[in-house]
Amino acid sequence: MKTIAPRLLLAGLLAVLAPCAPAGAQDLDTLKRIKSTGTIITGHRDGSVPFSYFDHIYLPVGYSIDICLRIVDAIKVSLDMPKIDARMRLITTAARVPSVANGTIDMECGSTTNTIERQQQLAFVVTTFVAATRLAVKKASNIKGLDDLMSKLAVAAAGTTNLRQITEVNSQRGLHMTIAPVKSTGDGFSMLEKGDAVAFASDDTLLYGMIANAAASDTFEVTREALSVEPYEIMVRRDDPAFKKVADDAVRALFASGEIEKIYATWFTAQIAPKNIALNAPMSDALKRAIAKPTDSGNPSDN
Repeated sequence: MKTIAPRLLLAGLLAVLAPCAPAGAQDLDTLKRIKSTGTIITGHRDGSVPFSYFDHIYLPVGYSIDICLRIVDAIKVSLDMPKIDARMRLITTAARVPSVANGTIDMECGSTTNTIERQQQLAFVVTTFVAATRLAVKKASNIKGLDDLMSKLAVAAAGTTNLRQITEVNSQRGLHMTIAPVKSTGDGFSMLEKGDAVAFASDDTLLYGMIANAAASDTFEVTREALSVEPYEIMVRRDDPAFKKVADDAVRALFASGEIEKIYATWFTAQIAPKNIALNAPMSDALKRAIAKPTDSGNPSDN
């Protein structure tokens, strides 16, 4: 079983014990506010395995959270503050963008795709993962790709690029699918499990994580056809270059030192909570390129 790092335990306890007040969109100097309050507020998800989710003792853990904690360490050095309270706030898929934009949280540690559209509201730290939108289906359905979904029901989480992409492909190919938005990735996979939908569109790594943790994991599969390339990046507010620079530099340092490979192995090749199941997902060539040449571009062709 994976050992819980003391910093993660502290962060989880703070999430329960400490109130989190929004900073206000007008206060764009995040480092100044952290210096004056001694706190940083990070947003996390509840079911984005293995990026950001609750473990078996209900603490937020994951690949993205580990990277965010390294950013907190860099902020401590930058501000010469050995102690900063890293308060974690649970956010939903739909609330993650406005929560960063309005200052409710200082950065979002989840599985969010950097897009040109989102850059109109937010800024992104350099790419930390590269995924692709695919479909989770039941093996017995014999669905191998989108063309097999003619006139069938598919679901995707509201507020995601996955929902937009499958909707666009549905229109472009004239598939006449019924596409239903759901509240969260967990709700989408639950509908697939129950047979209420024949396909669930999401980022492939999230799908592998949900299938690995499903009760009947051997009855599901992920289609090979990809709808898109999805560069995952940590969201921060726009017009705050000083804070973004500290975060960017922290992630670049992880890349340069090789520590990112250890963090990756912890979450993608080793056994992880809550069921001690390994995803057995080696690092992709796309992520290796992102590590070798860091970018915060929202253009998929740059990742």
